[in-house]
This record gives sequence, C-alpha cells and structure tokens, in this order.
Amino acid sequence: MMITQNANVKSQNMNLNPKTDLRYRSYLFSIEVIKFINTLPDKKVYWVIVDQLLRCATSIGANIVEAKSASSRKDFIKFYEIALKSANETKYWLALLRDATEADKSRIAVLLNEVEEISKMLGSSVITLKNKKF
Repeated sequence: MMITQNANVKSQNMNLNPKTDLRYRSYLFSIEVIKFINTLPDKKVYWVIVDQLLRCATSIGANIVEAKSASSRKDFIKFYEIALKSANETKYWLALLRDATEADKSRIAVLLNEVEEISKMLGSSVITLKNKKF
C-alpha cells in the first residue's frame, strides 16, 4: 500500500508518476511520519525514539534533493547511499515503536511498507549508478 498524496500537499514541482518518483514519495513519506509522530503520547519512552525517527525519515528526502545539486557523479551516488542508510535506520525505529510500545501497529505497518519500497528504489538506483560507465 503506497502512501497517497493529500490534496493539501504542495508537490515542489514533482510532476512525475507518484509511484516511481522517488523524491515525491520520500517527501510524502516524511509528511506521513510527522503526522504519525504527532499522534504519539508525550511520554519519556517515546522521546528518543521519535527524535531519531524524525531525523532519519526526513533525511531520506533531504539527501535525494541534495543529490540533484551534487557537484559530481560520485557525490550524487554518495547522497543516494546516505538516503538509503537513512531509510534502513527508519525501518529500525519504526519496528522498535511497533514492538516495544503501544503505538498504532497498523499505521506503522503502512509506514514500514512505504519505507521498504523507497529503500528498494534507492538500492536499485545506487546499483545502477555504480554500474553505469560515462
């Protein structure tokens, strides 16, 4: 199940297919993580996890955007690799919330599914970029 666009979301000139536009999907994913975090109770057990989750989940899209203005091909690939690492870290924090707290498990499952798809897209992109000769 892909996270779908909210009518109020401004798309930052992201006019490609929402299923395949990595920048667009990571942007929507960040928004959904922020909304999810806002539903969690203000308890000490959530503070550190939420802080880490917010940082790594929003870092995915930020690094994809940064890659667009990379100064070299190697730099571009590096930003995608960092985005992939952030996606993998996001999976960890979401799984921890799912397994160790009373957070909404069905909502976490949707977020985990989306970050898994984003991870696969990033991983595939990194492999393709590393194997292409210019």
